[in-house]
Amino acid sequence: MFSLHIDTSRAWRGSQGQVMYTVMGLRSRRQRAALVAHPEGELCRRMSEGTDLIPLAPRNEIDLSAAWRLSRVIKQLRPDVVHAHDAAAVAMAATALSIATPAPAPVLVASHRIDAHIDHNSFSRWKHGQVDGFIANCEAVRERLVADGIPREKTTVVHGGVDVERIVQLPAANVHAVFYLPTHAPIVGSVGALVTRKGQHHLIDAAAIVVRAVPDARFVIVGDGELREALEEHIRRKHLERHVFLAGFRADAIELLKGFDLFALSSLHEGMCTSLVDAMAASKAAVATSVGGVPEVMADGETGFLVPPRDHEAMAEKIIVLLKGESLRKQMGAAALERARSQFTVDHMVDGTMATYERLLAARATL
Repeated sequence: MFSLHIDTSRAWRGSQGQVMYTVMGLRSRRQRAALVAHPEGELCRRMSEGTDLIPLAPRNEIDLSAAWRLSRVIKQLRPDVVHAHDAAAVAMAATALSIATPAPAPVLVASHRIDAHIDHNSFSRWKHGQVDGFIANCEAVRERLVADGIPREKTTVVHGGVDVERIVQLPAANVHAVFYLPTHAPIVGSVGALVTRKGQHHLIDAAAIVVRAVPDARFVIVGDGELREALEEHIRRKHLERHVFLAGFRADAIELLKGFDLFALSSLHEGMCTSLVDAMAASKAAVATSVGGVPEVMADGETGFLVPPRDHEAMAEKIIVLLKGESLRKQMGAAALERARSQFTVDHMVDGTMATYERLLAARATL
């Protein structure tokens, strides 16, 4: 089975990691998997030493030139499956297949990883109508798709996965040394883009409460984005310059995560959040908001604590419990690792993805 994967993002976020894991996982099963990626994107850079890499991305959602070039790629390569991993990729793939469809026609698969509404303009309705099957990374995202008009029979859930054993083997970074923090300061860490849906303002508000109970506590937020200046100002207003640090984008994010004492997720909207799964694989207890697919990933009271979104007081309370309870923290961290191993590995994700391809190809063959 030959699949062609499309990701149009220039940034590196959890979704791009999932694309990379999917492509590499399929190749490890001796399945051919080609990748179309943004020429200036981090995914393209990280996959540049591999084969079957096509640098291509649209300038906007309706880029006929890019779609025409993709149609030439599809006609030349003749994949069995075209798998679009973001909204712009769906648009480009649907348009490309309408320009020139090889025989036999490939099935078009679309991944959806965020708990957000899909557009309802006429073009969006058309492009989604061309998709043969949607892969949601959790039940919450699937229900969102169905609520937005996607037929349930066209949807399936394949939980995202991470390379758990690689994370287990990675050395932990000395976070105290990297950020010049007091040697014995407990560290609450978070990893995510600095965008509204990640809710870091609420994590900073929680930090202001935590440091009153645990004065040595430090918060390290790994990631970059459009809200950096606003968050820096929020930190200053709360007089937390010595306690909350914005680390920016870090290639060693997993090593830093392994050096945290616990993980915090303050999101207002989520899919299943691969950073949370990374934290579980790193044996970290977590305090996370009960949004989107997060309750499917975490076992509340076993691998960490779930709190309502926008409730910084509840988040602070649970962070304090874990900072003051080392044995509970370690117990939950161990349970988190076992849950990651049992449910959220790359192998599980690739198995589910291949099964989806096979089901759609079999259905196509009967037409």
